[in-house]
Amino acid sequence: MIGRLRGEIVYKQPPYMMVDVDGVGYELELPLAAFYDMPAQGEPVTLSTHLAIRDDAHVLYGFANESDRALFRSLLKVSGVGAKMALAILSGMNSDEFANCIHSADSAALVRIPGIGKKTAERLIVEMRDRLDKLELKSGGMAINKLPARGAVENNPVSDAVGALIALGYKPNEASRMVRSINNEGLTSEEIIRQALKSMAVS
Repeated sequence: MIGRLRGEIVYKQPPYMMVDVDGVGYELELPLAAFYDMPAQGEPVTLSTHLAIRDDAHVLYGFANESDRALFRSLLKVSGVGAKMALAILSGMNSDEFANCIHSADSAALVRIPGIGKKTAERLIVEMRDRLDKLELKSGGMAINKLPARGAVENNPVSDAVGALIALGYKPNEASRMVRSINNEGLTSEEIIRQALKSMAVS
C-alpha cells in the first residue's frame, strides 16, 4: 500500500499530477482544491495517498493532508459512492461546507455536485452524519478559494478548465457552458474553475 509520497513535481495537468520519487514517476489524481494548493512544477511536495486497485488499473489518489484522505476514505464506505464521486465532493466544496450540508440535511447543495442524485444525497446525509464526528477535519482544509500555485504553467486556461471539469464528472457540454457563463478573460484555469464551481453552488 502506498500511503505517502515525497518527491518533485514533474508535471501538472488538472486534476492529474506526476511526482518523481528517486527516479520513479508516480501519476496521481487529486481533488481540484488540493491540486491548486500544490507547489509549482519542479518543486518538492509531500502527499498523503490512497491506492485503489481495480481489475483494469491501479489508481493513486493524492491529498494535501491526512484529514482530506480520511474524509475521502470515509466517503468510499457510503453505498453507491465511488472514488470519482468522492473526488467530486472534495472538489466541489470544502470540509466545513460538506459538514454543514450533512448536519443541516441540505441535500439540495449536494445534488449540485456532478453524479449525485437526490437518493445519493440523502444516503450521504444519513451515513456520514455519525462518521463526521469521528473524523478530525482541518477547518477549510479543502477550500476551493485558495490562491493558485505560484509559477503554475498555463497552456490554454479555458480548455484546461473545461478538461478539469470534465474529469471532475461534468458532461462536456455542461463544462463548456459553465466556463462560458463567466467572464474568463485574463483568468488562469484555476480562477476559471473556482468561479465556475461557485456559480453552480449558488444557482
